[in-house]
Amino acid sequence: MSEHTIAVTDQAFENDVLKAEGYVLVDFWAEWCGPCRMIAPALEEVGKDYKGRVTVAKLDIDANPETPTTFGVRSIPTLILFKEGKPVAQQMGALPKSQLKVWLDSHIG
Repeated sequence: MSEHTIAVTDQAFENDVLKAEGYVLVDFWAEWCGPCRMIAPALEEVGKDYKGRVTVAKLDIDANPETPTTFGVRSIPTLILFKEGKPVAQQMGALPKSQLKVWLDSHIG
């Protein structure tokens, strides 16, 4: 995706997210989703600001329909924070970067 975010797929999700060490923030998004495009630059910055602490991953729900179904994603954007492969927090809707950081900080300490 970019320098600070990774793209994940249904096939790679287990390896890239569930077997990853530490925190992985997964953005469930789609190309046609306006709020998803709005939040993308903030997620990019979060990936940079939290480098080494949180991996930011993006999963296109149109190209990868299995994983969103598994985790009950019903609207996008949905952010799910995983720690050691387990979902620990979920946020629906686009947040500005400042609120995104507050939400993240409240879960990663």
